[in-house]
Amino acid sequence: MTDKVALVTGAGTGVGKAAALGLANAGYAVVLAGRRKGPLDEAAAQIAGSGGVALTVPTDVTDPASVASLFA
Repeated sequence: MTDKVALVTGAGTGVGKAAALGLANAGYAVVLAGRRKGPLDEAAAQIAGSGGVALTVPTDVTDPASVASLFA
């Protein structure tokens, strides 16, 4: 298990997903945050398939309650 953890918003697609995959490949455990669970789960599966560790947390960063839940 790694002691390096990264939190990536928008991690289900595009630049956010690329950043999450890169961080996982660099040895980080990655928390994947984004609005849509499906793409987050797909990214997490890619990370797990490469031997990495990922946690998905559906989050809308425009909603303070959702962000509070992310950090809880």
